[in-house]
Amino acid sequence: MSSEISIKVESLSKCYQIYDQPRDRLKQFVLPRIQRAIGQPSKQYFREFWALKDVSFEVKKGETVGIIGRNGSGKSTLLQIICGTLSPTAGGIQTHGRIAALLELGSGFNPEFTGRENVYMNGAVLGLSKEDIDQRFSDIAAFADIGDFIDQPVKTYSSGMYVRLSFAVIAHVDAEILVIDEALAVGDAVFTQKCMRFLRKFKEHGTLIFVSHDMSSVLNLCDHAIWLHRGELRQASDSKIVADNYLQYTLQEVYGQEAQLKTIDTAEPLTKDHAFTESTKSVDEPREAPLIDYDSQMRISNHLNESNGWRTGAAEIISVRIENLKDQSTDVFRGGETVRLVITAKALQDLDSPILGFLVRDRLGQDLFGENTLPFTDLNPSPVNAGLTFESEFVFRLPMLPNGQYAVMVSLADGTLNANVQHHWLHDALILNVSSSRVRWGLVGVPFEKISLRTANDTAHIE
Repeated sequence: MSSEISIKVESLSKCYQIYDQPRDRLKQFVLPRIQRAIGQPSKQYFREFWALKDVSFEVKKGETVGIIGRNGSGKSTLLQIICGTLSPTAGGIQTHGRIAALLELGSGFNPEFTGRENVYMNGAVLGLSKEDIDQRFSDIAAFADIGDFIDQPVKTYSSGMYVRLSFAVIAHVDAEILVIDEALAVGDAVFTQKCMRFLRKFKEHGTLIFVSHDMSSVLNLCDHAIWLHRGELRQASDSKIVADNYLQYTLQEVYGQEAQLKTIDTAEPLTKDHAFTESTKSVDEPREAPLIDYDSQMRISNHLNESNGWRTGAAEIISVRIENLKDQSTDVFRGGETVRLVITAKALQDLDSPILGFLVRDRLGQDLFGENTLPFTDLNPSPVNAGLTFESEFVFRLPMLPNGQYAVMVSLADGTLNANVQHHWLHDALILNVSSSRVRWGLVGVPFEKISLRTANDTAHIE
């Protein structure tokens, strides 16, 4: 295996034997031997369930890979084989570097041992000496932050405390490869944020395999994604591409025969490597001078005809545009001004309660802000007959965005908040290119009207 590869999976398969009755297990152990001995064909007393079927992929050193898929798709089985706690039926796997894993809740812990004893046991399993664990124990205990429970049997722990101690251990064993299953989902918000900060730092030097049903976490953390479906590798690509396709698939599963989502793939989807032309020239257009000079520009380009997504054929989005309410002749925005976003659509079949909406996403596919027409249509039902054109209007103050490219997703649905069918979905209908010479903080900013610094006795201040 190349020194640049951390994990190499080749034609990996895993089969489980399913017995309908306990006695069938005994039959399978005894009778086939007797049948072969007397020259009869041996009979099989179990059913085969293939959790993984001929899965192959490589993970390079320093990469972060998300594994997604429905429950029962083989994700946990794959992780257990990577970690060496489960043997494959066929195929092989090679790993390079120490692996630390956080799999199902409580895995690797003896419930009768205290938290302290389990830390030492887990550390020893991961290759640390007692002296190494002694040196790191205070940091592990501080990271877990479970107080005196560290000296109580872990069978008394809540699910959150299990995760805290498990993650604290794997965060302090100098692993080259981290494998994280969905266990983080049971942690509280404060601890989850602590874990995410650690994972982002770990990404700078290590390889991370991350399993989650939260697409935002996958998009935020992972460079690439692997989609498993019924034990088979359905897609392996850029995390945004895989997440978009998985979203379409899951919606189709929900809709069943009610609506058929047909893929729209007219061009290569927008990715973080996609090149766009940014404007760096200053534009002297009349506007209200802000109290704080943010000195930024935003250019918006229409990407509707090249946008990918899906449609059912019941209705379609015709156009999407953003206008500056003070100067509709310009396509340059600075952030903070009031704008109007208009989505125009056409009904190809009768729609009982159409919904138009949009989301602004960053280059990782994370949802930053958006809205839809439900607040209006809930109060004012607006059925649309086939052949008619209709449009939505959203007036809002444009936020301040850090430099980079952003995509506007637009959708057309019919129904209510909890029961609707997405008839037309376009991932990258508009592209926003932001260029600013000033530092922006956070994912989305707002224009501040005042920033001040005062002394404690309030006798002097700086503004």
